[in-house]
Amino acid sequence: MTETTAPENTPQTTVVFLLFPGITQLDFTAPAQALSRMPGAVLAGAAASRAPIATDSGFSIIPTHDFADCPQADILCVPGGHGVAAALGDAATIAFIERHAAGAQWVTSVCTGAFLLGRAGLLQGRRATTHWAYAHLLPLVGAEAVKARVVEDGRVVTSGGVTSGLDFALTLIGRLRGPVVAQAIQLAIEYDPAPPFAGGHPDRAPQTVTAGLKARVYDAAAAHMEAALRA
Repeated sequence: MTETTAPENTPQTTVVFLLFPGITQLDFTAPAQALSRMPGAVLAGAAASRAPIATDSGFSIIPTHDFADCPQADILCVPGGHGVAAALGDAATIAFIERHAAGAQWVTSVCTGAFLLGRAGLLQGRRATTHWAYAHLLPLVGAEAVKARVVEDGRVVTSGGVTSGLDFALTLIGRLRGPVVAQAIQLAIEYDPAPPFAGGHPDRAPQTVTAGLKARVYDAAAAHMEAALRA
């Protein structure tokens, strides 16, 4: 279903999402929801096999393709999640990214998926963003860290943590099909953020909340990611 009438000559655009155990499901499903409504879009979710992929939310998702039979991506999207650290050491995953990036029009990431792009050599010398708790690690993959929800550097588009995937998807839809199409999709999914608390980034969250979250989760998670990147 699309929210606009697509011209007959609208090109087909194959959007491939990399799937791996430990993926943050919203990193995948948020941009997938928006991009699936783009005229001409065909989505694929590729993993090492077609077995169900365990997400970080207590449920699994089923890939549409494995690495061998996945169609060539026009848009390659690499989500993030705590499973990224393990995926960094998986040669088949990195080879899949390299192969599809070589033929893709756009190479994109959400959250810590940026580090998988980096391991594949795709962020060297580029400006990029990722989840705020890991941004200091971007230089380890040759990138210049930028504090932004979406960063475009040539054909490479990176986005910040989790919900930033919607921003990236709508930005890209605007580039490919124009702002009217992107606005129609944004309206259709009622993406009109009005969060109950003004604190979705350390710049705005109470310092005690940020410090507590870092101590409980992200200090150890970032150290684990750094070890995987340096391995």
